[in-house]
Amino acid sequence: MVFYLVGLGLGNVRDITVNGLDAVKKASRVYLESYTSILCYGLDKSQLEQFYGRDIIDADRTCVEQNSDEILENAHKEDVVLLVVGDPFGATTHTDLVLRAREKNIPVRVLHNASIMNACACSGLQLYRFGETVSIVMWSEEWQPESFYERIASNLERGLHTLCLLDIKTKEQSIENMMKGRKIYEPPRYLTASDAAKQLITISQRIVERGETPAYTEESMVVALARVGWENQKIVYCTLSQLAEVDMGDPLHSLIIPGETHPLEDEMLATFTRH
Repeated sequence: MVFYLVGLGLGNVRDITVNGLDAVKKASRVYLESYTSILCYGLDKSQLEQFYGRDIIDADRTCVEQNSDEILENAHKEDVVLLVVGDPFGATTHTDLVLRAREKNIPVRVLHNASIMNACACSGLQLYRFGETVSIVMWSEEWQPESFYERIASNLERGLHTLCLLDIKTKEQSIENMMKGRKIYEPPRYLTASDAAKQLITISQRIVERGETPAYTEESMVVALARVGWENQKIVYCTLSQLAEVDMGDPLHSLIIPGETHPLEDEMLATFTRH
């Protein structure tokens, strides 16, 4: 039998492919990977179950990363599906699952779908002009990493655009609850485009304070994306300093730092300019 990785796309329950839906309907067990991304904000598992006409098992970080044998159990005898928001290979975690399945001689089939990695072209920026994608984490007072800056700088030096994926924290535990073994979780948190802009500005200011020239400034133009693929998708093209004051609404948010642009890209970007 087969272990299926099924991409759900970006919008809602109806974005699953026909092949993906067929796999869901015939599988013995269906899991929903629930921590690397979210479906349409406010959509819960029960709505998926209603649309698919079957029960779905929640697969959190612990289940996917530490207890993958539970997901793959009996997959050599029966079909098992793991539903993934976006495309199945949008996160390295799912590549690891494929490798584990193949180690057990379990056939694997991947059913692809749209993800932010290609849907970001809705900004008007051409996909083949993008460089390395970076992840921007949510800063705290004690932890403010800047490691992604070097990759942004490298992309800009080559004239390439940078897609910045913004941090999400779901089913996180406080240090106290973790130490005491209590399964009490913090409310979900999502890094906003405006907060990401503030962090990027802070990094550029620190570089100036070190006597160096940053790859971008607070007046550099950027593209903010919110809820790509959803009915209320929002795109804004403005400076970093302006974005720091923009409310993009509900998650999920992403950010693009453009490199050198083609006139056609400029024309599309102009339609998203914030006045």
